[in-house]
Amino acid sequence: MLGVVPTPSLVSDAVADRLERFLGRMRAESEEYGPDAMSFLDAAASTLVGGKRLRARFCHSGWRSIARFRDHGATEDDALWDVCAALEIFQSAALVHDDLIDNSDTRRGRPAAHRALESSHRSAGWAGDAEGFGRAASVLLGDLLVAWSDDLLEAALDAHPRARAVRSEYARMRRDVTTGQYLDIAEESAWSVNDGAQHAERALRVVSLKSARYSIEQPLVLGAALAGADDDQLAALRRFGHPVGMAFQLRDDVLGVFGDSSVTGKPAGDDLREGKRTVLVALTRESLDPSARSILDEMLGDPELTEQQVSFLQATIEGSGALERVEAMIADYAHQADRALSGSRLDNAAVGDLRDLARAATVRSA
Repeated sequence: MLGVVPTPSLVSDAVADRLERFLGRMRAESEEYGPDAMSFLDAAASTLVGGKRLRARFCHSGWRSIARFRDHGATEDDALWDVCAALEIFQSAALVHDDLIDNSDTRRGRPAAHRALESSHRSAGWAGDAEGFGRAASVLLGDLLVAWSDDLLEAALDAHPRARAVRSEYARMRRDVTTGQYLDIAEESAWSVNDGAQHAERALRVVSLKSARYSIEQPLVLGAALAGADDDQLAALRRFGHPVGMAFQLRDDVLGVFGDSSVTGKPAGDDLREGKRTVLVALTRESLDPSARSILDEMLGDPELTEQQVSFLQATIEGSGALERVEAMIADYAHQADRALSGSRLDNAAVGDLRDLARAATVRSA
């Protein structure tokens, strides 16, 4: 069934409703493609179940900060909720491709999309390589979700007076996250020929492009642009959103090494097995002597790391002081964001919501 389970909150419920309507339309328009295609659509819809709806919540808060600054009685319209839902579809596309690139087996406690498609191949008794099918189909699945995201966005902006500004920011978001994803995988190889003193700077560039902008800053700006924000208001929201996004991804990096798998839905130390060259790893390498650094480099990226080896690497990272330094960076980014809203021409209640969202994004266990 093409369906989305809503979570209890205004934004989540509204986004779930818009997704249900959109998915129903996609099903109706695709019936002629046959049962295999409908199964493909079901697989795409299943990726939209669950999640924190973070991007939708920041988009809503960005809209509210402007719309209710101008008019305290302003109410949300269909265009806003459709843009919020489009962001969630794009997020699902990014996760499908990310899990394939990283060879991740799980997402939100369930099989990652390529593994689910692999399993469906086996269950159907189809001929050929099930694993290869799952990987190839997940590329197309992610592409379909990107197309859906664009379709919903364009429907939302049809004849909207601020369509041009929203389209421009959305296009920039797509380019940023795709380039950031490439730089992320490139760094897993390029680190070996680059000066170790540059590793943290390069990792921070990946954080900015792959996550900080599209997770927080750009959803905020999209909502604000939809509400008619001026340049000064957009600048204030960017000054807030980018450091929150940086802190958000650094927290993800910490959880990717030290997170509780029962809470994160992914195996403990998954980033270590995937060989992620994060800021956490870069700062660890800076503090190790050549012998210890060589051991770290040799173990990082081994998909067969045992729990004992993961524990050894966790202890190495923590003992190097890198974990403490990253926690200090998260706190500093959060402080920068908080200062950015002082004196801004934004709705006061929305500013309070933004600060609450910032804490939720940076102080979390999943």
